[in-house]
Amino acid sequence: MQARARPRQLGAISEVFRLFQTDFRTFVAHHGYGEAALKNAREQEMKERRWMTGESGPGALRRRSALLAIGVGGLVAGSLDLTQACILFGTKIPLAVAAGLLGPRAFNGGIGTYILGVLLHFFIAFSATAIYYAASRKLVFLVESPLVCGLFYGAAVEVVMGYVVLPLSALHATGPYELRDVLQGLLVHMVVIGLPIAYSVRRFAR
Repeated sequence: MQARARPRQLGAISEVFRLFQTDFRTFVAHHGYGEAALKNAREQEMKERRWMTGESGPGALRRRSALLAIGVGGLVAGSLDLTQACILFGTKIPLAVAAGLLGPRAFNGGIGTYILGVLLHFFIAFSATAIYYAASRKLVFLVESPLVCGLFYGAAVEVVMGYVVLPLSALHATGPYELRDVLQGLLVHMVVIGLPIAYSVRRFAR
């Protein structure tokens, strides 16, 4: 008995569901809610949901792209530059960076001064990336030609750091510099600073 009753129950449920579908379609057609109207309603609901979560519009996409381009470019460039500096000049190089803010006494600093130097180093890397990104919003060729522009930008960063930032820092370093050191600094920063920044902006910026 139960076995025969079960198909009848399933058939009744299917019939109720079919009638519900028919009535719903009739209601939609009667009130003018065609498929296009329902699609628009769903799209509007999604827009409102994205707006409430701060994820809507081209402005939000540009902000995410900017943060990604600056974040990746600054992190890669800063890491490569810090690595090459530690290889060429020793692992105490972050103390020299901190000395630009604290003065010569930073060379005798401890772990806190060391961490400060690392943070300052990456602050400079992220700032350089942000400047390149901001300029690329107006100068399209910075995005279209990352190889050439990146090399030139890396050289420009080296020149600004060596001949503007360092003289104005607490170290007051004004040289004179040997030609070999100048050329080495230019070549290294063209590769480890300029190229990662330019290609990061090319890859992630919108």
